[in-house]
Amino acid sequence: MDEPIFESSGNIFADLDLEPAEAAILQMRAKLMNDLRLYIQSAGLTQMEAAKILGIAQPRVSDLMRGKWDKFSLEMLITFEARAGRQVTLEMAV
Repeated sequence: MDEPIFESSGNIFADLDLEPAEAAILQMRAKLMNDLRLYIQSAGLTQMEAAKILGIAQPRVSDLMRGKWDKFSLEMLITFEARAGRQVTLEMAV
């Protein structure tokens, strides 16, 4: 039997029927984690170098690079972006 196909809302967490506020926070966390991973990779930083910039221990950078989202709050990820000299902006959908 074929499963029905639904168009995505653009937020996988909302598509999983999570409460809207929780879905929004999870989406922001996922985006910030991905942005930080891309920054570390594109800058050619080692995990030790990234740890120094972000003000955390190297194992925490490893968690970040491996996408262990449950280990990082939204506030913590915003702090990492600021420590890396990057600016975080929010876009609100209406």
